[in-house]
Amino acid sequence: MKKKISIAILVIVVMIVAICVVGKRVGAPKQEAKEQFKIVTTFYPIFIMTSNITQGAQNIELVNMTDISVGCLHDYALSTQDMKKLEKAEVVIQNGLGLENFMDKILDTYSNIQIIDSSKNITNRIEENGEVNNHIWTSLSNYILQVEEIANRLSQINPENEEVYKRNKESYIKQLKELQERYQTELTNLKGKKAICLNEAFSYLAKEVGLDIISVETNHEESSLSAEKMKEMIETMKSEQITAILVDSQDDLKSAQTLANETGARIFSLQSGLIGDVANNSYVQTMQDNLTTLKEIL
Repeated sequence: MKKKISIAILVIVVMIVAICVVGKRVGAPKQEAKEQFKIVTTFYPIFIMTSNITQGAQNIELVNMTDISVGCLHDYALSTQDMKKLEKAEVVIQNGLGLENFMDKILDTYSNIQIIDSSKNITNRIEENGEVNNHIWTSLSNYILQVEEIANRLSQINPENEEVYKRNKESYIKQLKELQERYQTELTNLKGKKAICLNEAFSYLAKEVGLDIISVETNHEESSLSAEKMKEMIETMKSEQITAILVDSQDDLKSAQTLANETGARIFSLQSGLIGDVANNSYVQTMQDNLTTLKEIL
């Protein structure tokens, strides 16, 4: 009898404990997931920089506003989809130097967003036809300064990941400087050589390697020249014995081909880094390919 009573008491105790535990679980407030720190980049080159800096960072969301195949942002108009990507963003990272002419619209809509201008410390600005050339990332020296500015500002705004940003910055810049040394060593004999450049994106790259270029203003998308300008360039190339024509690999080659046919010059297709895949090494690979192409001019 006593044994039956003991068992009954034990069952009752177990039931009470179970009820208390279940009740506690049901009544406990749910822990809300921490909202991610959202970073938006304006276009592909800035996205690649930021992707390298933020890899491995905790609790962040990195979004590129424009399609990665959109190319340069000259006269770009924000779409509804672009604006939607900016919702809940903490930071927008831009190239700067007037390339993103839509920043005022972004700030009018999202006044609390912080802006990181990657061009802040760029001093060797090139002016062409009275305007600053904003294709600064084609120079390795400028690109390094942009990476540093983005990493330093992100560390201030999002100190939770400061150590990650710092570590990634140092690692990425190490790769960039190693490539920069190759440029300096392998392109020494390029200094002073002349070339025609049909895409203003390469003005900074040409300046860095010491290539003396005649930059020709063209239709940005088609690299087209008027008949009058074409005649002028042919005469210039013949008189100055210019045998190299630089274009972007994505450009229409019609004008470049006409110049080449008339002067015997050779066309060299470089990559501006405006489009590509989303791999973190894409810019380094692009600049390695450009190094190979520039060596061919020699």
